[in-house]
Amino acid sequence: MTEAARAAAADPGATQAPGSVPLTLDGVPHGQPVLDRLVALLDLERIEENIFRGVSPADSPVRVFGGQVAGQALVAAGRTVPSERKVHSLHAYFIRPGDPRVPIVYEVDRIRDGRSFTTRRVIAVQHGKAIFSLSASFQKIEPGMDHAEPMPQVPDPESLPTFGERIAQLGADAVKLGRERQRPIDLRYVSDPPWITRENGPHEARNQVWMRADGKLPDDDLLHVCVLAYASDMTLLDSILARHGVYWGTDQVQGASLDHAMWFHRPFRADEWFLYDCTSPSASNARGLATGHFFTRDGKLVATVVQEGLLRVLP
Repeated sequence: MTEAARAAAADPGATQAPGSVPLTLDGVPHGQPVLDRLVALLDLERIEENIFRGVSPADSPVRVFGGQVAGQALVAAGRTVPSERKVHSLHAYFIRPGDPRVPIVYEVDRIRDGRSFTTRRVIAVQHGKAIFSLSASFQKIEPGMDHAEPMPQVPDPESLPTFGERIAQLGADAVKLGRERQRPIDLRYVSDPPWITRENGPHEARNQVWMRADGKLPDDDLLHVCVLAYASDMTLLDSILARHGVYWGTDQVQGASLDHAMWFHRPFRADEWFLYDCTSPSASNARGLATGHFFTRDGKLVATVVQEGLLRVLP
């Protein structure tokens, strides 16, 4: 850890995050003000040429949301790459839980700047220790072969219950699940989510959710990719829990993201609807594997996600 990074991590003035937003009538904050907070979180402070600093929301729970760290790390990497080169893949490890009370310092290592590809490695540091590592590759746009799997046939997002309407089915359990927190992403589950269907026991290891940023995002390609990286960690492990008829908060399930990989296939806007189709091919040894595909509303496959998570069912 460099001296500049130590100084950035120790500066108490950097711990202030955007303020909270009042609850809406359905109890679930949403809309442009909450999305603007996410955009502010992704707008990292540059300390040195290759060192950046980010903060967490003032209302964060006991640990930093993994999607936030992934999004901020990708911002740090992207800030060191020419804008004409677009990220096409990232591979990340969640090493330690993040502390939302202190800033996160992102140290970027410029691994390679080639003729067609650029490679960056990012280490996220808190309390002098690495909490997250990310490698990302960027490429110049060029022509080539093109094919993709088709999007599953699902109802349109407008015909599905809002997240607040799903929450209303839980009553007091919503507070226990922490589902009343502010959300910058509009979520529309295609079918009842596992935190509702758990009462019916195990079922298909699949979870389909329409998503979009809940407001308007600036015209910044890197920002849209980073918002998608943020959203990709929100519901992916649900497909594993569905297979076993359990869920966070309502059952004795201890879980955390272990690693995360994404491939970006085609351009998209994160403030337009996309379908997140998630499945789980395997779970064993207290770990579960989940895969997800992001499709635009018109059926284009724009990103693929793979994540392994720690999943312990406590007695």
